[in-house]
Amino acid sequence: MSDNTAVAALRKAAAEVYGPGDAGYDEARTTWTLGADLRPAAVVFPRSADEVSAVVRAAAAEGLRVSPSGGGHNVFPLPDLSGTVLLRTARLGEISISPDTEIARVGSGVVWLPVVGAAADEGLAGLHGSAIDVGVVGYTTGGGLSWYGRPYGLAANRVTAVELVLADGAQVRADANHEADLFWALRGGGGGNFGVVTALEFALMPFENVYAGLLAWDLESAPRVLERFRTWTADLPDSITSIYRHAQFPPHAPQPWRGRQWVIIDATVLDSDADAERLLAPLRELKPEVDTFKRVPVTDVPHLHMDPEGPSYAVGDSRLLDGLPQSAVEMMLSLAGPGSGFGLVFAEFRHLGGALGRADPAGGALSYLDGAYNMFAVGASPTAEGRAAARGEINTLIDAVAVGNSHGRRYLGFHQAGHEAHAGYDDATWVRLGAIRSRVDPGRVLMANHSV
Repeated sequence: MSDNTAVAALRKAAAEVYGPGDAGYDEARTTWTLGADLRPAAVVFPRSADEVSAVVRAAAAEGLRVSPSGGGHNVFPLPDLSGTVLLRTARLGEISISPDTEIARVGSGVVWLPVVGAAADEGLAGLHGSAIDVGVVGYTTGGGLSWYGRPYGLAANRVTAVELVLADGAQVRADANHEADLFWALRGGGGGNFGVVTALEFALMPFENVYAGLLAWDLESAPRVLERFRTWTADLPDSITSIYRHAQFPPHAPQPWRGRQWVIIDATVLDSDADAERLLAPLRELKPEVDTFKRVPVTDVPHLHMDPEGPSYAVGDSRLLDGLPQSAVEMMLSLAGPGSGFGLVFAEFRHLGGALGRADPAGGALSYLDGAYNMFAVGASPTAEGRAAARGEINTLIDAVAVGNSHGRRYLGFHQAGHEAHAGYDDATWVRLGAIRSRVDPGRVLMANHSV
């Protein structure tokens, strides 16, 4: 079929459709990830599950594939979309909180920040991550590495139901009692491989404030701070979730960050103020220049990591690490420490373990992370050449730190390459995911960023 014929068929299925050459096409195809030049056969913004069903059927009839996308934080792995409909779920914006059951229901176009606010209004909290504008569905179906991960585990373990449209256009609800295999796959196996998720339900936690903040030193202090972080995280209770990072801020950043390189440790502590003070004492002994720790409402936590808000030219990648041996510390300091010429926005170690490291017997395809830390590094540039240079620095740094310190597993939520999806799972899980994919999408109509 011609492009015009396919777009015309899609317009019978949904009200908001953009084809190449249409006014609005360029804006419609642009996601949060500005460096990804996606050029799909059409972009569709469905406004209901029924429209999603109609779009999927129309696309398949025209010989097109369908790639679901929420906020678009991790679209770099997508291949050529010239024969694909980019199905953007931004108009599916439902948010409802049930204080009686402590369950949230969100449409697949919802990002985390308004969910945090709606839950907080009921004295509840969700397992959100460090970026306020990440889509709830993509984040959660891929695992969900949260600021409350060590006490509560991955966000995928809190999912109670998923509503989705399958590759044949059928609408199904998967939960513990219906479509059990599909429910298992959608909790950690990602959504885009098995259907177009239209709504997600998940359990919230009954707390409304937390002891949280950050400590910051000039990057010159990195050798002593990283060594302290390494020994400090070796014996922490599950109540504390923390991140160590080297970061540099642009000249237009607010003070005191403006134009400087820093070493930062940020954390949340689900414990009493007294216990939190005791746990943080070894870090405070190093006399940080900035100390923002205090008891705060849960609505403050999404801003803690100071991730950029809005679309970005960022590129990044990550690796699960077995630990932080001296060799890893030395490589981090050599390639991203003081005097190294460090050119990235940040490079960090996220402390895992606790509930993040324990398999949930009732969990899904990814119920825990097989590593002691997750290393994540990000660079940014408005030019393709600059982004390529940043990717080179990221790969060099992560590969060097991971030598002898990683068994190859990855957390795909932070993995921006279009290959190695198998590295997100053990062999048995990968085989089971593949079998479920073959059953629900035998024609491979759907296209996910990390394809099973």
